[in-house]
Amino acid sequence: MDRQTTSRRNFLQTTAGGLVVSAALTSPDTQAAESSEGIRVANPLGGDVLRTQAELSPNAQTLLEQQRAIPVVGKTDVLVCGGGPAGIAAALAAARAGATVQLIEVAGCLGGVWTAGLLTKILDSENKSGIMAELLHRFATQGSAVANQTHGTVYDPEIAKLILEEVCLEAGVKIRLHTRLVGAVTDSNRRVVAVLTESKSGRETWLADRFVDCSGDGDLAAHAGCRFDLGVGKDCECQPMSMMALLTGIDADDVRPYIRETESAAKRLLLKLMEDHGLSPSYRAPTLRHLHSDIFSIMTNHEYGVSAFDANAISMATIRARREVHELVNGLRRIGGPWKNVAVVATAEQIGVREGRRIRGRYKITASDLANGLKHQESVCTARFPIDVHALDAHGNKEINTAFKRGGHQPYDIPYPALVAEDVDGLLLAGRCISGDFIAHSSYRVTGNSVPMGEAAGLAAAVSIQKHLMPHELTWSQIRS
Repeated sequence: MDRQTTSRRNFLQTTAGGLVVSAALTSPDTQAAESSEGIRVANPLGGDVLRTQAELSPNAQTLLEQQRAIPVVGKTDVLVCGGGPAGIAAALAAARAGATVQLIEVAGCLGGVWTAGLLTKILDSENKSGIMAELLHRFATQGSAVANQTHGTVYDPEIAKLILEEVCLEAGVKIRLHTRLVGAVTDSNRRVVAVLTESKSGRETWLADRFVDCSGDGDLAAHAGCRFDLGVGKDCECQPMSMMALLTGIDADDVRPYIRETESAAKRLLLKLMEDHGLSPSYRAPTLRHLHSDIFSIMTNHEYGVSAFDANAISMATIRARREVHELVNGLRRIGGPWKNVAVVATAEQIGVREGRRIRGRYKITASDLANGLKHQESVCTARFPIDVHALDAHGNKEINTAFKRGGHQPYDIPYPALVAEDVDGLLLAGRCISGDFIAHSSYRVTGNSVPMGEAAGLAAAVSIQKHLMPHELTWSQIRS
């Protein structure tokens, strides 16, 4: 065994009680291991960084990075990875239950697809209580007349950003934005004890007693070594991505037949209008929503066959999608009439990803559960949203693939064990990365279900600490009580 392997093993050595951290990791003047003279100390105020020392392989295909000490910058009871709808609820629930909570988010705002993704519509939320009902109330009362009329389910993303920050800070949640998870450490008992992140502050370590993966794509669970499923079939085909956008320059009264919330045939009418004027959107059910004053949102794009884990593919999909949005809006403007001044206000910072990893949990929600209307004694919420598999490729049906609906659907319960990782301990899941099959995922993935899942996971994390038990050792009734 070479010296480097031995050093790395010693550095990552763990025990059942947690990660063994050397004094160097918590020192304020931490610097790279085996540093040579002239390597600067990290200084977030002065801009100094920990320089990377590495050796390029002879064939120039890999870079061997030298060992370096990673500073521990946080220790909390609960760490939540991902500040989207599920992550917000997980952080709030854990903090309100008395836990210290660190919330880590890669974007520059909280809300995920609600805000950075410009979703503007919350599905399957009307029958939910708890944090989901609380957020809808705040979106409605602090938002526009449209938000009020729709009970908060159609909302302004900017208002949502502000509200989500306020509720988290009120609960005492520590928020770190602009920070991406890049690794996880487990101990000899398969328990997650630390995560690694990268940001403008460099590479950092965060410790916690419990972790909640609300990353959407199951990034934390994958880094921790959890098994997962992806897509459908031998090629792991996944649902397409979509780019949302905000529009202005149109009057709600003049285009009312095309607005989704005021006309049941709005999607069909908008598609016909586009096609009659030579426009061919990649999503065959273009959706226009009125948010407030003369601000609207639109979804009219599908990006097929893009892996949620391929940065190059996502980059090109984003570029194609943004180009299509502008081309379609330019086409609408050429129609004239009420569309003569339509313009793009903003396209989403993050293209909308419908599908990533489905992490193996201690219960797997299946198409059979949907067909039979599962009633489970450990239900954290009931999902009512239908099976919704968007077309997997650009051929033929470009809206919803109805073949996956044949098994049938009834309202069904989401059981607590589906939120508990099977392969490691101390890790909970919430949002679209929970344990389920391809068809079930197409229903429970919507954000109205993500919030109660997050609330359940955050509460379970806090209660499990209080009871000195792992999350899988508790039943949902014990947690709720």
